[in-house]
Amino acid sequence: PVLDTEDAWVSVEGPVSIVELALEQKRIHYPLVEHQFVLCTVLYAIMRLSLKSVKPLSLFDSKGKNAFFKDLTSIQLLPSGDMDSNMLSIRQQFLLKIVSAAVQTLCSSQKDKEVSEEELFPFEKGKNWPTLAADLAQYLQISEDLVRRHYVCELYSYGMDHLGEE
Repeated sequence: PVLDTEDAWVSVEGPVSIVELALEQKRIHYPLVEHQFVLCTVLYAIMRLSLKSVKPLSLFDSKGKNAFFKDLTSIQLLPSGDMDSNMLSIRQQFLLKIVSAAVQTLCSSQKDKEVSEEELFPFEKGKNWPTLAADLAQYLQISEDLVRRHYVCELYSYGMDHLGEE
């Protein structure tokens, strides 16, 4: 972009403006940022829902693992659309664990103390973990319908039939 400046500002001495610094930055490779976002979301879900025995890097193939340690401005080879069936199975198990843990946490807290989801997760107002798992399914190449069906089954199994019907 062309930045027009007034004549009075041309002779000013001092540090470079933040706009000029921003324009000099290299452009980032957006798919690599999305890849990093998926890892951050996976790690956050593991931490927030206290999931045990989950190895987050096992959800990614060798290309995906290598991409985590590259500069965001570099163009990296990211995982292609063809995935190993074993890798897809691991991803599916992980997403189903997220849904199960979220429903279990919500239902156990409501039975114990009649606590709402907003009170249980105060910093995550409006965060719906099963919806987040369905969104992650797109990135991890798993069927969203499978995640949603599991969510409904979990709601019915915990006696939350009114939510399951919705």
